[in-house]
Amino acid sequence: MSETTKKHKAEAPKKVKFGIFICSTSRYAQVKKGEKAQDASGDMIESLLRKAGQNVLFRKVVSDDKIMIAEGMKEVICRADLDAVIFCGGTGMAPSDVTIETVTPFLDKTLPGFGEIFRRLSYDEIGSAAVLSRATAGISKGKVIFCIPGSPNAVRLYLSKLILPEAAHIIKHARE
Repeated sequence: MSETTKKHKAEAPKKVKFGIFICSTSRYAQVKKGEKAQDASGDMIESLLRKAGQNVLFRKVVSDDKIMIAEGMKEVICRADLDAVIFCGGTGMAPSDVTIETVTPFLDKTLPGFGEIFRRLSYDEIGSAAVLSRATAGISKGKVIFCIPGSPNAVRLYLSKLILPEAAHIIKHARE
């Protein structure tokens, strides 16, 4: 790591305030019926963030629906207490996968390296199927937005290798 990067990371916030959106039509249907959604990926995200000493301000389940996801982004933009948000799910290629298309117009800047590095790391684990991921990240109104696949393996990889090591660093630069 360069001296400049070390300096920037030292100047970054020590704790990040996260929000989590789980984008899943099936889990949303469970919640809507008053049932507890079985959500291994959401549980893992929340657990990894908390174990790393980060703050989780909320976790919401939304349907794979452009309107619901856009409403989530509007909420994110308006919250002064929020630093970063993870949208988990809806990043594939099925017609119902609309997270990327919905979130991207809200981004002031994109971070192409985020998805590129994830796909490279994922390739080491799953091979050429890594090209199926459309994961992305960017900045919206000084907040970092991560859109990640919903599989538990992808969640573990993203959180451990990219989000936890870099979220505060990204926020530092986004707010300069």
